[in-house]
Amino acid sequence: MMKDIATPIRTKAILEKYGFSFKKSLGQNFLIEPNVLTRIVDHAEVTEETGVIEIGPGIGALTEQLARRAKKVVAFEIDQRLLPILNETLSPYPNVKVIHQDVLEADLKTAIEENFHDCKEIMVVANLPYYVTTPIIMKLLEEKIPLKGIVVMLQKEVADRIAASPSSKDYGSLSIAVQYYTEAKTVMTVPKTVFVPQPNVDSAIIRLLVREKPQVEVDNEDFFFQIVRASFAQRRKTLLNNLVHFLPNGKERKAFIEETLAEIKIDGRRRGETLSIEEFALLSNTLTK
Repeated sequence: MMKDIATPIRTKAILEKYGFSFKKSLGQNFLIEPNVLTRIVDHAEVTEETGVIEIGPGIGALTEQLARRAKKVVAFEIDQRLLPILNETLSPYPNVKVIHQDVLEADLKTAIEENFHDCKEIMVVANLPYYVTTPIIMKLLEEKIPLKGIVVMLQKEVADRIAASPSSKDYGSLSIAVQYYTEAKTVMTVPKTVFVPQPNVDSAIIRLLVREKPQVEVDNEDFFFQIVRASFAQRRKTLLNNLVHFLPNGKERKAFIEETLAEIKIDGRRRGETLSIEEFALLSNTLTK
C-alpha cells in the first residue's frame, strides 16, 4: 500500500522538496489527516463508475483518495507552482487528469463531454478554497451541468447558511439559492487542527444532492431570485419594506406589492427569513403575472 500524501510528515517533505510556500490570496489550506479525506469520499459515495471533478487539488491529498475509488478524476488547479508537484504525487494514478485553469472560467460542460462519456454519474468532490466557495457552488448549480451531487469542505459558517431552515439566524438568500437546486445536508464538522496552515475557522463537509427538478416551480427564475435577494437585503426590515426599496421600480409599485401580499395571504410585516421557499415561489409567480 502506498503511503498517503495527507500525513503531516509526507506533506512537509513534499512542500520542502519543492520549496513551496502557501499563498494566502489563493486560500490554500492542505489537509493532513487521511481519515477526514476517506470520510469525504465515503459521503460522496464514489464508485468505479463515478467520474469526479475536483477543484483545487493542492498537492493531491484528496485527489489520491478519489483516484483509488473513482473511474476518473479531473482536477482543476489555478496555481501553476503546484503542477510539477501533482505530476509527481499523482503519477501512480493513470485515471487522473489535472487541468491548469481557474474553475470559475472553465467550460465544464465541454470538460465533462471530453472526459466522462463512459462514467455513469458525475460528482464534484473538493476541499474548496474558502474565498470563492459561494461563486463556485453557484456556478456548478446555475450552469445546470449533469451532476449527481456535490460534496465539499468549506467554512462551517457557510455550510450552516447553505443548510439552514426558515426562521433561523443562518437562513438567507444563499440557503434558498442552493436548496432550490439541491437537497443540502451538513454531514461532518472538521476542526482547524487537521490543516496546514491552520485556518482561523472550523470547517464542515456539506453534501448537496442535485434535485431532478427544482424544489419549487417558478415562472421566471431570475425574478424569483431577485425577490429572494430583495427580501433579505436588510434583515431587520419587514418583507414589504425590503421589496419596496430593493425591487426595481418598487416604490412606484408599492400599492401593487401590498395588494399581491394580501391576495396570497402573506403578511408584509413578516421578515424575509420567516418565508419558506414555497412562499417565495408563490410571491414571485403572483408578481410575475
